[in-house]
Amino acid sequence: MHQGTNPLTPQAVDPTAQRALAVNLDDTVYGSFSEIGAGQEVARWFFAAGGAAGTVAKTMSAYDMTVSDAIYGKTGRYVSRERVERMLEHEYGLLHERLAAARGDRTRFFALADTAAAKSFAGGNECHAWMAIRFQHAVGSATSDVVLHVRLLDPTNAQQADALGRLGVNLVHAAFAHWKSPRSLIETLLEHVGRDRLEIDWLRVAGPAFKDVDNRLLGLHLVRIGFTPAVLFDVDGSPLLASESIRHTRVLVERGRFAPVTSLNLEMLARARAAFDAAAKPGAGPVREIMEITMNNLRDRGTAEDADFLARVDLLTTVGKMVLVSDIGAFHALGEYLADRKVDATGLVLGVPLLRELFNEGHYRQLDGGILEAFGRLFTHGVRLYVHPTRDVITGQVITADTLTVAPHLSHLLEHLRVNGLILPLECGPADLRTYSSEDVRSRICSADPSWRDLVPPPVAEAIDRNGYFGASCPVE
Repeated sequence: MHQGTNPLTPQAVDPTAQRALAVNLDDTVYGSFSEIGAGQEVARWFFAAGGAAGTVAKTMSAYDMTVSDAIYGKTGRYVSRERVERMLEHEYGLLHERLAAARGDRTRFFALADTAAAKSFAGGNECHAWMAIRFQHAVGSATSDVVLHVRLLDPTNAQQADALGRLGVNLVHAAFAHWKSPRSLIETLLEHVGRDRLEIDWLRVAGPAFKDVDNRLLGLHLVRIGFTPAVLFDVDGSPLLASESIRHTRVLVERGRFAPVTSLNLEMLARARAAFDAAAKPGAGPVREIMEITMNNLRDRGTAEDADFLARVDLLTTVGKMVLVSDIGAFHALGEYLADRKVDATGLVLGVPLLRELFNEGHYRQLDGGILEAFGRLFTHGVRLYVHPTRDVITGQVITADTLTVAPHLSHLLEHLRVNGLILPLECGPADLRTYSSEDVRSRICSADPSWRDLVPPPVAEAIDRNGYFGASCPVE
């Protein structure tokens, strides 16, 4: 090689190093890196790529807890959103204070921060990280933030550190290259890392670069592109980190389309809640009532339309429910997702028709153990099914979880689950039993039949009228 030739040619280097070099060669970008805990890997990429003097004003590694507290202040947890946001505030403030006068007229400043817990020497710990960037999208502009949480999926500490470093390079590059298109920004975050190594399960953007962005839609996009199996929204519609928000709680989940949420949906949940509470042990944790919409249910009309999604979330929050949007189809996969978030107990609310569908063996052909494996995985984690009765459309007979019949060769399996209290019938007298669906309500809305208002809670009817929800989705005659 000729002396003085840059060895970092596109053919010679890792794509992450190329991306770090591209940032280093942008003479408008300049900032600081602050990494604590296991997060010590991002700045290294920029130094190794060459030309780091054009990008790096400062690196910081406050590994000791006492030192970290002295710099950033005490927080309840070291690997937390609160900690990473304090790091951003402190480091960007210092950077701007010291350098704005000297080079603020030609520089887009940034501060990158991360705090991580990778696999410990003893093992068994939660492996995750918070990472964030505060940056100026234009010279002299006010700052914008991208904050995200990741689960580290690699089996070793070294591999987790490598994945985190690559993510950090991608975040710096994406903030400056893709701020105009937040969805593109998200899509580049796991390039040259892999979805099997990191799960991005929470993300929030803020600031003038993202002034028209709805963070709920970014959460939906994380699920849509497979970066996480599910995102959780609070009763006010704000994104939540599921691993923090439902940890050590008892969750009651009702799955459905909720387009719109109906009075029957809420009646089913209320009856299940009464049974769920009655079965709780003394001192049991709080209950989180969650309405789950799967991506398949969002696609039930062709595509996952953003407006349709927001309408469903808005209406569910109108009646004070948390919302889980997931790409989790199988019930046993949902049970495992919740168990991974360390919930204490799970109740799944469903009707008899869906329980009957669970005994369709065709759903489990991809499992070596078929339906037995699926049910074994479902009920291993303290899951109970609370089953609402239905009325046979032909005979008018009420069918409950206790009177449901399935294929003869599966009847013993159903009886086993009943006897062991894993499938529980919900009480509802024939006079109180209603059997209509969201589709029925939506059809009445589309046909201008005012009786739809009798099938949804009053706040939901008011919101549909006020916002014109679902009218645009009516079939064209």
